[in-house]
Amino acid sequence: MSDALSASPVAGQPLVVGIGGTIGGISSTERALAIALEAAGQEGFRTRLFGGAEMGRLPLYDPKATSRTAEERDFVDTIRQASALIIASPGYHGSISGVVKNALDLLEETARDPHRPYLADMPVGLIATAYGWQATGSTIAALRSIVHALRGWPTPFAAAVNSQVTKFDDEGGANDQAVLDQLRMVGQQVARFAPLAIQHG
Repeated sequence: MSDALSASPVAGQPLVVGIGGTIGGISSTERALAIALEAAGQEGFRTRLFGGAEMGRLPLYDPKATSRTAEERDFVDTIRQASALIIASPGYHGSISGVVKNALDLLEETARDPHRPYLADMPVGLIATAYGWQATGSTIAALRSIVHALRGWPTPFAAAVNSQVTKFDDEGGANDQAVLDQLRMVGQQVARFAPLAIQHG
């Protein structure tokens, strides 16, 4: 877990999990995700962030593997405990990054869960970052399609961040207030809809 970018779990509070980032250091995608997660935390949720470093330790998903690594088990078990999810991906060649897709592929491990297969009935917030506007739209569309396939509910608002214009800082801020507001809205929406998932559970 990225300690600098995630809140400490508090027993009894529902959990919002963030998935996103890139391998090779804390990226603008991971910083954007942390802002959205912080907004969910301010609504009374505990949060956990799986950033680029954590996803980079997940092996390529092998559906025929007879065992899973400790990192794979931790990821899947954490998603099983979540009441909501936020996924953030950079736009690579018009779609989501391989490291984010690999993490989502691992959720096939939940396919036969009696309580909640995949992301059934779970609210999922979406964030796309790209160096230019064109890839943000196609990346959000790809994320929505994947969430639908996993039986989740993409929340109404998705944040698109043009990293050519928006610059994040080490203090958890950015040079564009409108972008900050959009990212916080993603976190607020998953927090608003998460009680529905809790009641269903």
